[in-house]
Amino acid sequence: MERKFVKLQTEIPGPKSREILERRNKFVPKGISNNSQSFVKKAEGALVEDVDGNHYIDFAGAIGTINVGHSHPRVVKALQEQASQFIHTGFNVMMYESYINLAERLCALAPGQFDKQAAFFNSGAEAVENAVKIARKYTKRQGIVSFTRGFHGRTLMTMTMTSKVKPYKFGFGPFAPEVYKAPYPYVYRRPKGMTEQQYSGMIIEQFEQFLVAEAAPETIAAVVMEPVQGEGGFIVPDKAFVKRVRELFTVWNFVYC
Repeated sequence: MERKFVKLQTEIPGPKSREILERRNKFVPKGISNNSQSFVKKAEGALVEDVDGNHYIDFAGAIGTINVGHSHPRVVKALQEQASQFIHTGFNVMMYESYINLAERLCALAPGQFDKQAAFFNSGAEAVENAVKIARKYTKRQGIVSFTRGFHGRTLMTMTMTSKVKPYKFGFGPFAPEVYKAPYPYVYRRPKGMTEQQYSGMIIEQFEQFLVAEAAPETIAAVVMEPVQGEGGFIVPDKAFVKRVRELFTVWNFVYC
């Protein structure tokens, strides 16, 4: 990239982007949403240049999946080397060692003093779907617990688990059965005059009551929790709540995802 800062050469979107946008509107459904109406030409680090020569700072990083920035030299080199050997065989057709290497590394990094195994999927939604399947098969139970304001994906099961009705769920029902929404702490929105400790205790009590009034623990296969809710508003749960949920999953022997 030649520029180290934002530079606008044309109106947004520019003429070339508008031309491509017409084709996009003709051939790509509106259900595939877009935050901008420009089209990227190249990107490096945190800088993006569109087809009209406008330069932007990328604060999204492909929604957090490009934490090392665009076209990082080590990533580019690894991609080029891999493409020169083979691109994809389908691990279920013929295995390759790099899959094992990554699984081994992730298992070593994952917390917990027990044996672990790793599997790779195409998206977060597919990973959650498979976690649900594994939990149900292992526990021989059906119930799945997620939390208010949570987001887990756009497939039928993960959309059911997602709390946001608009824009994700509106008009797409009926949804998958045996999915329950539990209360989730949001300290910033706690009742006026209540301390954080008091609020945490109240939410913990509500969760314990939830396991009596809404979903019997004996029927729960898994509790799925975001360590930090993103779509919900970048909400970090307090440690006491997370610890209590984990204690309950140990008592009732359901899977904690």
